Parts: sequence; C-alpha cells; structure tokens
Amino acid sequence: MPRRIGTSDLRVFPIALSGTVFGWTADGPTTTSILDRFVELDGGFIDTADSYAGGRSEIMIGNWMRERRNRDSLTIATKVGKSPDHPGLSAPAVRAAVAASLRRLRVSHIDLLFLHIDDTAVSFDETLLAVDELIRAGDVRYFGGSDHTGERLLEARIAAGQLGVAHMVALQKHYNLVHRDEYEGDLARVSTQLDLGVLPRFALAAGFLTGKYRTRGDLERERRGAEASRYLNRRGLRVLAALDRVASETGTSVATAALSWLLSRPRVVAPVVSVSDPGQLDAVMAAPRTPLGRHHLTELDRASE
Repeated sequence: MPRRIGTSDLRVFPIALSGTVFGWTADGPTTTSILDRFVELDGGFIDTADSYAGGRSEIMIGNWMRERRNRDSLTIATKVGKSPDHPGLSAPAVRAAVAASLRRLRVSHIDLLFLHIDDTAVSFDETLLAVDELIRAGDVRYFGGSDHTGERLLEARIAAGQLGVAHMVALQKHYNLVHRDEYEGDLARVSTQLDLGVLPRFALAAGFLTGKYRTRGDLERERRGAEASRYLNRRGLRVLAALDRVASETGTSVATAALSWLLSRPRVVAPVVSVSDPGQLDAVMAAPRTPLGRHHLTELDRASE
C-alpha cells in the first residue's frame, strides 16, 4: 500500500492531507479533529506551506504533533517562496523561510520541502545550493518543485548535476479529472524522465469532484463554490455522470472514484486532498483501497477528454 516518493526513501500512504484550510476556514478544534481522524484512517503524510493562513497552518500542525507526540510516525511536507515575510527563492529567503517553518512546526527537520514558485529572478544555482546546504545540515531531507514547467525541471536537474548537489525528487502540480492538460504531456514526460514522484494538488477540483456542485444553486450555497464554478459546464457534468456510474458499480462514492482514477495515473504517488470536516475523510481515504477496473478507467478517461 505505501508508495515511494520518487528516488527518495520516503514511503507514504497514497493520500496526503492538505493543511490549506487550517487556520483559515478550519478553526483549532476542527483542525485537530481532521488530523486525528486522518491518522486513525492510516494517514501519515501531511502537506502545508509557510504561506497558508499566514503561517497558522504550520503552527496548528506543529501544536497537534507536539500534543500527540507522533512526529516520528509522520511525513511532513511544506513549501517556501510565497510567504510575505520571506518571499522568493534567493538563498537568504530560503534559509530564513525554512528556519521559520521549523519553528512553527516545532520539528527538527522537514521531510519534503517544495519550492512553491518558480522564481526566475534567482538563478537555479543559488536556490539549489541553499537547499543543499539545508539538506546537509539536516534541516530538510528532500525537496521538489511546484510551479515549474517541464523545461525548467530539466534545467534544475542539469544545474544540480553540474553543482554536485541534491536534486528534486517530487513535483506537486494541479491535476485532476477535470484539469488534465496542465500536467499531461510535457510535464508527465519530464516527470518520468527525471523519476519524480507526482503529488496532484486540487485533487478534487475544489470539491467539484465530490459531486456536491451540480447546479448554480449548489455553488451559491457553499463558501468554496466560486472556485468550483469553472467546472460546472457540459464537460464537467459529463465527468460527474461517469463518476456516478463508476461509483454505483463499485459501491463507493464519487470522491473515492475520482481519487482512484488519479492513483491509477503513471508517477502519481499521493493526491493532496483538503477537507473541511473529519467526516469527509472516509471517502478520501478509501481511494487507495478501491482500485478501478480497466473499463471504469477508460470510461473516466473518455468523459474527461
């Protein structure tokens, strides 16, 4: 069941819990309940960022780990580059951002650090040397990219080879059944070429792929409806209809089927999923245990073309 992240020695349950709502739409008790339920369901991979809720997401995760004394059983990923306190990927910004994240998370090291942006104003050499310094110091174990194109990922790998420093092992990218083009193609090819572990973010398309947004009225009733509105069109409804059929035939939910499709894609290690209530985790965490048959995968592929 655990999957390996690229060439690293990190092996994780194939669902990552996003901390994007912690400290924003999820208060302290709700965040604690979500994290507790995630662990109860065999989860152990938590993804956050120094910019989420102005750093409060990291603080809440750190406090929870300290209270539960479970840091050693978890894989913690965070991102740097977007925080207004330490913006960009210059060497001083990367060092300061990681130090701040370590304090907020109350940990001695970050398992997987993501470059949250592609900072073209800073040379890859400078950023890569700074990250490698953090890896050699034990503050970071591995790192990956996020907003990079396939060409830029190749540039980074070449630069790392020339410098003799650590290279990226993972890519976090917007990827789901209704948002395929950005990743599939050049990025998918490069991810395979570089042996990167792929962690799709927005894995449920802001809730659209749970099936709860089917009319304009549904969008208006939900806080996140505006984010999902872009998918409420003929193609989106065609995808939901296909998911309805697959979920019915497999005795599962629309969300489970959507995540199971993602888990069937080459290089995908763990979709990054955000929930606003612990009760939503049951369907999410069922996905790795619900492999879809070839005919179901083909039906979803065709519906989402």
